Amino acid sequence: MSQDLSRTFRIYTPASIGAAIRHYRKAAGLTQAQLAEQSGLSRDYLSDLETGQPEQLKRLFRVLRQLGVRMVFEKADW
Repeated sequence: MSQDLSRTFRIYTPASIGAAIRHYRKAAGLTQAQLAEQSGLSRDYLSDLETGQPEQLKRLFRVLRQLGVRMVFEKADW
């Protein structure tokens, strides 16, 4: 079953990045293995992204909080 690709995600935490990635991956009808292969990543790393685990994400959010900004994910037309 396909999900709504037009959903917008406000990103406040590494876990919310993961939720957005998982939503768009499932909406595209892709497994983690398929998306990882298409993206040149390991499936384990993609799984970590979907759960907000990579330390780089945590560092990024420390910077964003200090700057008082947030990210928004929405479906791109490219």
